[in-house]
Amino acid sequence: MRVALFVTCLVDLMRPSVGFAAVKLLEGLGAEVVVPPEQTCCGQPAYNSGDLATARDLARPLVDALAGFEHVVVPSGSCAGMLVKHYPELFEHEPEWHAKAITLARRTRELSAFLAEHGARLAASHAGRVAMHDSCSARRELNVLAEPRALLAQVDGLERVEIKEAETCCGFGGTFCVKYPDISARMVADKAAAVIASGADTLVSGDLGCLLNIAGRLKRMESSVRVYHLAELLAGMTEVPGIGEAGR
Repeated sequence: MRVALFVTCLVDLMRPSVGFAAVKLLEGLGAEVVVPPEQTCCGQPAYNSGDLATARDLARPLVDALAGFEHVVVPSGSCAGMLVKHYPELFEHEPEWHAKAITLARRTRELSAFLAEHGARLAASHAGRVAMHDSCSARRELNVLAEPRALLAQVDGLERVEIKEAETCCGFGGTFCVKYPDISARMVADKAAAVIASGADTLVSGDLGCLLNIAGRLKRMESSVRVYHLAELLAGMTEVPGIGEAGR
């Protein structure tokens, strides 16, 4: 099984350990993991801003870079949603590129969904109470909800807790936090308060954007809740400082 890992800009620039954790998990399935060096931004910021021409310009080389792989896996519901849902929409009036986008969409999965579909058996352990934050894209665009929880259930010593109003956005929303900073700040304050109220000592999610946003607010609230990407916890790679902690 040959898998292309689409790393995403945030993982590449802000938290490369998520990419290494994803590789470890995929290789645990017996996959040959390739990180195509030609990959770039998926174009989501431009798409969310209504700049569809720029989004298409960014999408075309990425579609070509990820062509020919049996599977494409993304450690982000947001970027996976862009490839699966929005690329076909972007090229609906360009038959050649539309066909390529459809092919890519059918081969693309968010990481936890791919691991669950392929029967991943994990050997990780984590002593503590863990809350799972679902990104809006993973929950609403990809319907990825049960898969990360099924994987967390395999982690020895882990007690999972739910966050009140878990379906509510954390306020990051890609460019939303830039367009509407005051609203975004209030939303993430509510989300962080809900995380603390859940009794969790660790927060995970499949989307680094959400985690950066929530971790920043938790730190300002002087919370002791640690924050990791889901892949890091599932791969047993939480020995590194959590997101927002000193040294990261």
